[in-house]
Amino acid sequence: MAPYRSPGGQIQSPARARARTPVPSRPKAGHRLPPPPSALRGRVMIAAVAVGAFAAAGAGQVLHPIASAEGFTPLADGQDANAALGVGGAPPAAPDVLPVARTTDASAEAQKLVKSQRIAEQQAEADAEAHRPLFVKPAEGIFTSGFGGRWGVMHYGVDIANRIGTPILAAADGVVIDAGPASGFGLWVRIQLADGTINVYGHVDSYSVRVGQHVQAGQQIARMGNRGFSTGPHLHFEVWNPAGRKIDPLPWLNERGITL
Repeated sequence: MAPYRSPGGQIQSPARARARTPVPSRPKAGHRLPPPPSALRGRVMIAAVAVGAFAAAGAGQVLHPIASAEGFTPLADGQDANAALGVGGAPPAAPDVLPVARTTDASAEAQKLVKSQRIAEQQAEADAEAHRPLFVKPAEGIFTSGFGGRWGVMHYGVDIANRIGTPILAAADGVVIDAGPASGFGLWVRIQLADGTINVYGHVDSYSVRVGQHVQAGQQIARMGNRGFSTGPHLHFEVWNPAGRKIDPLPWLNERGITL
């Protein structure tokens, strides 16, 4: 076989020439996807038509009915689409504007708060006054002696015995007309009521009120003692009527719901 001469003038062997000869490429084998079913193609077509319809509606174009084998009915016209998508048509209604209350002055609010608190305190005081007792037992203890003659002398009060320092309370509302030393009693306190009646508290160890002071029923006015002509720690309690006559304290207390 004659040697092969290249265009450049070089001589090549036939085998080398065959090796350099290009070989036509064979088509590669591959897997082809099966064609989509007719139902899928129909849905794709419907979706494309719907997209085109909405796009036309957005541009304000009128859509004409398109026949479909699947029974698809497009939008009648662009106005319906506009209404559905909120595009075009009448302008949206303006939002309602709600009135906003003015910010009140801080000092005015503080004054209102103080006024409300004062009213509440006054109401509480009124309620407490309405439920406050008008008469109370003058002291806790044992009833040891009553009104009348005793050891040949007149005993003008009642005695309540207890330990020294036991609280003594005002039996009724009134004004202190005496507080200090007294013959036979050591120390006493006298309180005059609104109707002129006077309550006497004798043999007290100490007192905590002053002349002219207004006191209320149940308020502590003194402490029980053993001063003066006394046979032991006790309270000697007397009642003088508005005419100044000394009367039996037991009926006077019982009439007012107090028992010894």
